[in-house]
Amino acid sequence: MHFVVKLLAVSVCLLSLAGAGTVVAQNAQPAQTTTQPAQTPAQAPAQTSNQPAQGGAQPAQNAQPAADGKAQPAANAQQPAAGAAQPAQNAATPAQPTDAALAAAAGQSQAAEQLAHAGKELARLKDLVAKASDDDIALAELKVQVDAVAKQIISTSISTRPRLDEIKARLTELGDPPGEGQPPEADIVTAERKRLLAERGEINALTGEAESLSVQATKLSNGITATRRALFSNTLLKNTDVSVEMFDEALSATANETKVLSRSTTSWLTFVWKYKRIPMLTAIFLSICAALVFLVGSNKLFSPYIHHDKSDEEPSYFRRLSVAFWSTFIPTISTAAFALSSFFFLHSFNVLRSDITPIIAIALAVTVVGFFVTTLANAVLSPSDSRWRLVRVSDRGAKVLLVTIFAMALVNGLDYMFGGISEALGSPVVLTVVKSFIASVIIGLIIIASAWIKPTLRHDEPFDAPGRPWPRLVSIVLILTGASLIIAAATGYVGLSRFIATQIIITGAILVMMYIGFLTGKAVSRQGAFAETAAGRYLERRYKLEQVGLDQVGLAAGLSIYALVTLFFIPLILLQWGFQVADIESWTYRAITEIKIGTITISLMGIMAGILFFALGYVVTRWVQRWIDGNIMARSRVDAGVRNSIRTGIGYIGVGLACLIGLSAAGIDLSNLALVAGALSLGVGFGLQNIVSNFVSGLILLVERPFKVGDWIVSGTTEGFVKRISVRATEIETFQHQSIMMPNSLLINASVGNWTHRNKLGRSEIAVTVTYASDPRRIMDLLAEIAGAHPMVLKNPSPTVGFTAFGDERMTFELRIYVADVLTGGGVRNDLRVAIYERFRDEGIGAPFPLKIEDVPIENQTGIESHEPETVGEPKGATSAETRAAASKKEAASAAPLDEEIEAEGGKRRASSRRSNPNR
Repeated sequence: MHFVVKLLAVSVCLLSLAGAGTVVAQNAQPAQTTTQPAQTPAQAPAQTSNQPAQGGAQPAQNAQPAADGKAQPAANAQQPAAGAAQPAQNAATPAQPTDAALAAAAGQSQAAEQLAHAGKELARLKDLVAKASDDDIALAELKVQVDAVAKQIISTSISTRPRLDEIKARLTELGDPPGEGQPPEADIVTAERKRLLAERGEINALTGEAESLSVQATKLSNGITATRRALFSNTLLKNTDVSVEMFDEALSATANETKVLSRSTTSWLTFVWKYKRIPMLTAIFLSICAALVFLVGSNKLFSPYIHHDKSDEEPSYFRRLSVAFWSTFIPTISTAAFALSSFFFLHSFNVLRSDITPIIAIALAVTVVGFFVTTLANAVLSPSDSRWRLVRVSDRGAKVLLVTIFAMALVNGLDYMFGGISEALGSPVVLTVVKSFIASVIIGLIIIASAWIKPTLRHDEPFDAPGRPWPRLVSIVLILTGASLIIAAATGYVGLSRFIATQIIITGAILVMMYIGFLTGKAVSRQGAFAETAAGRYLERRYKLEQVGLDQVGLAAGLSIYALVTLFFIPLILLQWGFQVADIESWTYRAITEIKIGTITISLMGIMAGILFFALGYVVTRWVQRWIDGNIMARSRVDAGVRNSIRTGIGYIGVGLACLIGLSAAGIDLSNLALVAGALSLGVGFGLQNIVSNFVSGLILLVERPFKVGDWIVSGTTEGFVKRISVRATEIETFQHQSIMMPNSLLINASVGNWTHRNKLGRSEIAVTVTYASDPRRIMDLLAEIAGAHPMVLKNPSPTVGFTAFGDERMTFELRIYVADVLTGGGVRNDLRVAIYERFRDEGIGAPFPLKIEDVPIENQTGIESHEPETVGEPKGATSAETRAAASKKEAASAAPLDEEIEAEGGKRRASSRRSNPNR
């Protein structure tokens, strides 16, 4: 038997060796060796581990006797080839890249292409910057493009870092190559190290190229900024030689410009009337329709906010602020919209010519600005109605100030319009300089003249008083400002003088508008102020809001006004001070998308998106709660406690999901919350044990439901109705309507009595005492009859009467009844007591001693017969106020004589007892 087993084992070994030899012979084929695809490093160790088995198979194969003498040399000749092919295969194994390596190589190739494209884009932008070195608007747009390319370069460089970190980690695992005298390492390790080092070199080269391009982009961006700053400085500080020759040249240029303007305008109108009459009339008609829409719509929607109420004799300061702000803001927006729509329609119908387009544009812009300044001055000064005036100036002073402001705005506007016309017609620069010089001098003279106006009033003077001069400081400032404009223009700094004059008028008007807007927001958010507005009265009438709700709405309205004023007027001021639209867009984009604080990047857009998604999730959760509770569970007649548990569970799940979605939308990595979870775990271990215990207990109460909303429970000294079950505490309302928040852990760990756990069926007891002169059986029959006659006393179980105790002077009986709703037990007991008293009085029961009807304290309501009177506790709030008051008055009126007789009789008996037994 052992011999047979050994023979089978040897046979199996020989067969396996023969199969291995066959595999080696097949691997030795030259064509297969040269065309074998690269294997992954993960496959190389497995194949290497199989080499000893193959090597062991080769001697066995070579040792086989040759059946054919000619074939044997050929087989032997193939063995060296197989042996030579084997190292080649082992050497080729480490060079076989993995899928990750192939993906990394593709990523590096893509990064190289992106960097090459960025280099070409930078070269193109550099050429454009050189060509537009004197165009501030073009430079601003080019800077935005350069910053975008720089950002793309940085993102491309960052995309290679994960692969570089993987390579470094793998090289650390492989270790340093063996030194001299150390045993050589495996070929696969050497090949992998070489491949990783080569890949790291490629990534380092890409990173170096990205850094070089990033430096070039930064230099180009800084160069654009420096060029724009130089342009702005040169525009303001450029000195012009003011001389008679300059005015002569400007005079001749004015004559030529007038001819060119007349010829261009006439030819354009003639061409349009002959060949584009229908498009021009259509554009004018649509512009007029747009104007009517804006005017009628604004008057219809905002009439209470933009018109003075003549019936209001003494408007409040808030009302005046509101009317001044909105009566300026809304008409200005309407006028600007009309101007834009007019220009859009004229341009869309190809009515405008290339030389006429800038003239029309500058004319419309100047009209809007002039309208804004004049409307604002009229709203603030209110020269025709002193009741709505925001500043305390005289009527005459208000009119003079309005004329002064209008004159300065008109002069400044004409200066810009004539300058735009000169630029559009290609007139000499000297003509624009002279126009700005004249405008600056006129505005300076107007400011100096305004120093002698007498607009101020004392607090006790009426508005129609003559007025008083400005304070000395204000007069000095006005004189110095006007003189500085004239001196700057006279010394050749016409650009600086024009810039200052423009800022005095336009920037000053914008600042005044902002100040009024902020005052309006402050007035709206003041406590109790919003309720006095028309919007507050509407909300109070429509949604029944109380004062607290209206104050909260007023606070939100005030903050909204702050935001509106800031977001609308700050960009206008920046545009006035030389910044371009591209600058503002770039700053706004950066402020919304990336605010860097150290290494932390905050995205306002992400935060707003997170808040929006959370609010949306919260609203959807509440809607789902109401829909399921009001449609599914209400129609299915689900128990109120089950409905509350399901509604609460849906609420917590929905809010939790909304929080996760909001955090993800805000760009917060949820994996980083592991640190917060660790901190919470530590807090749970030390200081949050009770909170977590209450939370878990709340979940147990919601699932196990030992009591539900509406149940009458007793726990310790607390008794009342369950109003709400949350995950931290349970709200219990006592019979005195006091809300008690009881932690859930106390309700889990302590005993809780539930009077309405499975049903509301309950038993009530009434104790009755009569004298020994009464017949016990008659008393029991009367009590049973009285209980059976009450409609709310159940017939099954039927009421019972017990003879519970013998007293010193009275016998004690107990009437036990069952009611369908234990909450109505108080009213039933009250009715039965009245009926018992009236029936016993009619029957004459109790003589010669009076009867006494007692209530048992609630703490003795055990429901077990004893020698003490016992009743089931009565919820003090179970009966209505009228019932309790009527019963109390009736019992007090009927029981008072009896109590006096009992007290007198008790006093006589105690005196008699003391006389018979002095030691007692």
